[in-house]
Amino acid sequence: MPTILITGTSSGFGLVTAVELAKHGWNVIATMRDLSKRAELDRAAAIAGVTKLVRIEQLDVTDAKSIDRALSDLDLQRRPLDAVVHNAGVAVGGAFEDLSDADVRRVMDVNYFGVLALTQRLLPFFRAQRRGRIAIVSSESAFAGQPANSPYCASKWAIEGWAESVAYELEHFGIEIILIEPGAYRTNIWESSPRVLPETSAYRPLLRLTDFSPRSQDLIALRQIREQGAMPDILAGRVSAAFAKCRNIWASLPGAGYGQHENTLDSLLDAYRRAGGVIAP
Repeated sequence: MPTILITGTSSGFGLVTAVELAKHGWNVIATMRDLSKRAELDRAAAIAGVTKLVRIEQLDVTDAKSIDRALSDLDLQRRPLDAVVHNAGVAVGGAFEDLSDADVRRVMDVNYFGVLALTQRLLPFFRAQRRGRIAIVSSESAFAGQPANSPYCASKWAIEGWAESVAYELEHFGIEIILIEPGAYRTNIWESSPRVLPETSAYRPLLRLTDFSPRSQDLIALRQIREQGAMPDILAGRVSAAFAKCRNIWASLPGAGYGQHENTLDSLLDAYRRAGGVIAP
């Protein structure tokens, strides 16, 4: 049975991806920074009947000691790992000038440096076994700047450049890179992310026009995503499909509300089939 490690599984994409992959026969190591938030994943796994296939572990991708401890507990020398899904991510909303250095560094630490840190620790194991798949949940934000979202966009642009570069280095060792680039989906990332808008901000009029202010953001933008955004379990199915037998792939997966909605699941599966892929673990 193949084994996969997923980061950021307490909610959203990570949670539904963990359950979806378990349903497809993967042995899932579901990690999260705060184990007190595991209840939702436990419930979802029980409902799907895959509790025995989902092992929940603590892992903070920004903490080197946490990474070392988690990998030591997994004993990868004796129990090989087949793939990893880098899903952990955070955001902060606000005009760049209004944001603190800590706000910006937190986003980069989780979304970019955390991916690099965990990958670097896993690569010796993948190289030794001459195989491995590294899936990264990037974003449509990697392709265009967005007001009041510059740290998040920057983190996704950075991870794309890094991933496309190391793909060349790793191909010789049978290690594949998969970039997943979703648009708008119904997750709680913005509801759980801080929004910075001081009363004295010079950007306050602009951000109100972009529906950023807490009042309009809560009443308008979040409601739009709930009503129009694709459900996260749809993306989970696509991530599952991404582990088809294929070469490095970059998959743009817009959700509803970001441009014209299309059946991206069918188009992605077609791309895998054209690459000679098989939808299987």
